[in-house]
Amino acid sequence: MFTGIVEEVGTVVGIQRGGNKSFIRIKAQKVLEDVKLGDSIAVNGVCLTVTDFDSASFQADVMNETLSRSSLGSLRSGSPVDLERAMAAGGRFGGHIVSGHIDGTGTITDIKNDGIAVWYTVSAKPEIMRYIVEKGSVAIDGISLTVAKVAESSFSVSIIPHTVAQTVLGAKKVGDTVNLENDIIAKYVEKLLKPDSTAVGVSMELLAKNGFI
Repeated sequence: MFTGIVEEVGTVVGIQRGGNKSFIRIKAQKVLEDVKLGDSIAVNGVCLTVTDFDSASFQADVMNETLSRSSLGSLRSGSPVDLERAMAAGGRFGGHIVSGHIDGTGTITDIKNDGIAVWYTVSAKPEIMRYIVEKGSVAIDGISLTVAKVAESSFSVSIIPHTVAQTVLGAKKVGDTVNLENDIIAKYVEKLLKPDSTAVGVSMELLAKNGFI
């Protein structure tokens, strides 16, 4: 599990695609301080497993499914990426629950300054937008952010200068693709309230029967 608080921006130094899987090597510093084989590191919000590392970089295998469902497929040598290690049991929970399993991608449609803040507007498909609520949480390229405005097919976030400077958002432009992960709690609630035919869900009748209403 991650929290969406980016620890550092790394740099892609090698990437190979082909066959049934690909791999990516990323230059980093902070996330390598206690790295071990098998550790999970979120790369632009995508949970990847460390398969090799040295004093200056780590490597992770990337499945074709991951490339097709995220923006990792567009990375090139030299691309900056947001990095976060999995949350330690005794660590501070600074953002929100981020699984590292993105729901899809969105496109930046507008960037504008508003005093010290920077507003980013992101368009997304209906299956993403259904879980986006004003003042709710969303992870953009692995960054835990609060939704400031919601439209029919897009949403906006207002970001402080520190976040812009310490993440890949500072290098993003209108038209760029970003990875999106919805708040997992919303998806669990939907599953319970609208279960499939094989599941036992929560209903008003069930709540009344058990004395909750």
